[in-house]
Amino acid sequence: MTSTSTPPGLARFNTLEEHAAHSALHEACASTAWAERLLATRPYATAEDLYAASDAAMAELTAADLDEAMAGHPPIGRPKPGDPTSAREQRGMAGASDALKAEMLELNLAYQERFGHVFLICATGRTGEQMRDAVRERIGNTPEREREIVRTELGKINRIRLARLVEDD
Repeated sequence: MTSTSTPPGLARFNTLEEHAAHSALHEACASTAWAERLLATRPYATAEDLYAASDAAMAELTAADLDEAMAGHPPIGRPKPGDPTSAREQRGMAGASDALKAEMLELNLAYQERFGHVFLICATGRTGEQMRDAVRERIGNTPEREREIVRTELGKINRIRLARLVEDD
């Protein structure tokens, strides 16, 4: 069945008062510039239009904007207490052994010391071992290469979070 009407969840987002829409977007990504770019191009006809706008906004973020976005993410293995989003996204670490959790803590600290920000990865669907292997692999990157990987990972996270935001009632 093909429909040209806007899905109900997206229609709801499109009609939110600006402050409420900004707050909803801030829950998806802590970058003010990203949220403002998405607000400026509302309304969206399809979820794909929203995702494309998100990708375009992500590509335009400055280093400071990326820092602001990353500040909204807790370290892998330590989701924000009381935050169901970070707990859900990091579910792969929930059942990890104490040894793996301790190793991730050490790797997170080493990564943060090297790059000046948390290790960021789209953790949804990944096991603790996969996240550990990714940080091990990425810690050897140049800061410039790592910044672009972070931009890509943030884009993936934002798409997942936007999908949750605009899913049908």
